[in-house]
Amino acid sequence: MDLFKHVLVVSWLTKHCNKTIQFGISLSRKYKAELSVIHVMDTTWLKGWSIPMVSVEQEHKRDMEMRKAELHEIISAEKKKGMEIKEYVREGTPSKVILKLIKEEHIDLLILRSHEENRLERMLVGGSNDEIIRAMPCSIFLVKQEVCDME
Repeated sequence: MDLFKHVLVVSWLTKHCNKTIQFGISLSRKYKAELSVIHVMDTTWLKGWSIPMVSVEQEHKRDMEMRKAELHEIISAEKKKGMEIKEYVREGTPSKVILKLIKEEHIDLLILRSHEENRLERMLVGGSNDEIIRAMPCSIFLVKQEVCDME
């Protein structure tokens, strides 16, 4: 009996997600499961501002692209070793985006990082696990983020 057939790793496109992706790769190999990685960019915080935020928005997008490239390197290295990994890049309300993909792709296991986000990170990146966990239709694996990993 296969415990997991399709694993989804959530990447908040921060430097703290490498370990989460490594766990996804390891578990997918162990259970011979399909692996997908979703890079979620919470863009809801940009809506509703009446003052121009062009520089903040551009800086945010630049940072997200840099993080996406770093994580893509990890994924590309595994693909070269023969592992099949699907990558998704989505914008919007993270919990809605993630839950929609879980239903569309019939995900059995969701892997999330578990460290506490600061307010700025929560606003710019999203990353609120609480809402996702409460509505989760599949099993969840939380990857503990060590305090020293965050520095």
